[in-house]
Amino acid sequence: MKFVIGLMTGITLSIILIQSVMAQESPAGKPDTTFHIYLLIGQSNMAGRGAVDSISKVQRPRILMLDKNRQFVPATDPLHFDKKEAGVGPGISFAESMLPADGAVRIGLVPAAVGGTSITLWVPGAYDSITKTHPYDDAMVRLKEALKYGVLKGILWHQGESNSGSFSVSPTYMSQLEALIKRIRVELHVPDVPVVVGELGYYRPAFSHFNAMLKQVPDSIAFSAVVSAEGLGHKGDNLHFNTAAARELGKRYAVKMKELQQAAQGLSK
Repeated sequence: MKFVIGLMTGITLSIILIQSVMAQESPAGKPDTTFHIYLLIGQSNMAGRGAVDSISKVQRPRILMLDKNRQFVPATDPLHFDKKEAGVGPGISFAESMLPADGAVRIGLVPAAVGGTSITLWVPGAYDSITKTHPYDDAMVRLKEALKYGVLKGILWHQGESNSGSFSVSPTYMSQLEALIKRIRVELHVPDVPVVVGELGYYRPAFSHFNAMLKQVPDSIAFSAVVSAEGLGHKGDNLHFNTAAARELGKRYAVKMKELQQAAQGLSK
């Protein structure tokens, strides 16, 4: 009986929270500044391919996700819906680590990664025939919907496995990544929004070369950082982070995001 009461209480609190968030949109277009929005983009390791476990379905009252229907719901794994393989990724552990202890802030995750996509598909109008999606366009539609209710506090990017097969792509990749971030910032009028880019797993020689290139990101893109994937395990395919690794990666993303946000606050003083 205690379990049933506790479960119903949790569900009731989640419903109240969602209703309060959705009510934040005002006619004057002033979203809730304590509802922090984060965009998750890239390919499968951002979408998550870790095995779903008992922790995956635990609801966290202060963490929401924008679902497939562009509605905020309690965040649980899988956050993403790009492919049926979607599982545990770095998103929820990132959000947990970003929550301040005082309870004043809620976090809204906007999952928009698409497994198997090259960076060439992250431009306006590009179409991914496998998932039948427009990665960039769809991400922007979802993010703009989320921003009716909260404020954008950061972007998480994890992509490159599809671009790491040929070492010669590196110069092109960097310019494409710079263009992507600039495009998002310009389109949303957020020139200083922090961006954290994740390394690929330390599993293949080509990935190591790619990660070496990623070290240039902070010098090439303002208000950006790179998060290390060193020591993170895979799920047996030398490609995708396992559940524990994905969660650890999310925590590492949070460390870098906090550093960028704190640096930005220092500059604004």
